[in-house]
Amino acid sequence: MDDSSVTIVGAGLAGSEAALQLSRAGIAVDLYEMRPAKLTPAHRSGRFAELVCSNSLGSVEPTSGKGLLKEELRILGSALLPLAEASRIPAGKALAVDREEFGRRVTEAVRAEPGIRIREEEAEAIPEDPLVIMACGPLASDAIASAIRGFLGDDGFYFYDAISPIVDAETIDPEASFVADRYGVGTGDYLNLPMDRERYEAFLAALLSAKTVAPREFEEPRYFEGCMPVEEIARRGPDTLLFGPLRPVGLRDPRTGRIPHAVVQLRKENAEGTMYNLVGFQTRLAYPEQKRVFSMIPGLSSAAFLRFGKVHRNTFLDARRHLQPWMECRRRPGLFFAGQITGVEGYVESIASGLVAAISAVRRAAGRDPRPFPRESMIGALMERITTPGPDRPEPMNANFGLLPEVAVRRKRGRKERKAEVALAAARRAAGWDGAMGAVERG
Repeated sequence: MDDSSVTIVGAGLAGSEAALQLSRAGIAVDLYEMRPAKLTPAHRSGRFAELVCSNSLGSVEPTSGKGLLKEELRILGSALLPLAEASRIPAGKALAVDREEFGRRVTEAVRAEPGIRIREEEAEAIPEDPLVIMACGPLASDAIASAIRGFLGDDGFYFYDAISPIVDAETIDPEASFVADRYGVGTGDYLNLPMDRERYEAFLAALLSAKTVAPREFEEPRYFEGCMPVEEIARRGPDTLLFGPLRPVGLRDPRTGRIPHAVVQLRKENAEGTMYNLVGFQTRLAYPEQKRVFSMIPGLSSAAFLRFGKVHRNTFLDARRHLQPWMECRRRPGLFFAGQITGVEGYVESIASGLVAAISAVRRAAGRDPRPFPRESMIGALMERITTPGPDRPEPMNANFGLLPEVAVRRKRGRKERKAEVALAAARRAAGWDGAMGAVERG
């Protein structure tokens, strides 16, 4: 293998984005993916970029962290974002996808690239090739996780990620629900199940007393706030759910004209609308307990659960010690990491890290040094955050406006809009970098 080819381990969101970017830049790619021969605790298929938790890629509003990140990815020519938009299903202000359609589109796109050679086997060690992108995900196999730990010289850190249940649309009682989007924004993309105070309190009591799946002895439960199990949220206080996944604000029941005490929202899981997931109901309840407790929700008394919620351990390295802001290993130039194993949290964030690693690898292949993205951009701010050394234990980070530098504005209400303008301008500058992507100069 010559210096202008790249080996990628993992065909998830980050690995698929990186592979497509590199191939389209004229660089040969060897892509390792162990699925479907060997599955992770959460994956079910061999489709590339398989989504295992929610089917939502978050808000499309440019004044939200994930929405701004999407806008930057468009400017930079993301390969996966158009495939997500082509697989889109209605979800108000969010970009939700039919996950099977999305996985099929990504798999077909990667397999169609003549410059990508797919190796359907497990990589049990970090490849020794000159240019490597480790995008093996937070559910890396024991062998590759051990190899990474051995190379980095520490045990790393971890957190838990939880999956929401999915129910059969035909088994939801339509009389107990109403269709509406919060504050009336959207096209009726959510099914809402209202609760009065009495039903809410009975549900809360059952949730708090339900049996959970205990972590193994060597695992300390440490959750990322964005994936907090619903029962853990409930343990923080009797009204905590009313400010979280059961928040009724902006959801007026058209049948009564009143805002309910609590509302459980269901979102379409596929384009046909035959499946719905329980929004914000990530959980580690035992399967029989999920059936018992969640069937207490109005409209779900006879619901057929197509998938129960599940918790799995997600591993990630301490990027502050080991990675540069352009996703290159500090101790081994030419070795890059991408995806949630770096400490970014979220689907779009994983895609962004794959794009950054690909751009950096392109520059290395062309004999140039990689460079960090502008800190004013959401991509640059996120990568800087996870790679900046600090005294505390690292925590996964998603895209949010708190990462961006402050800007001068006359009115406080316009701060996000101004930050977004500055970020997009920075992303456009980065898109114009000589050799960032596109044809790579040889020799």
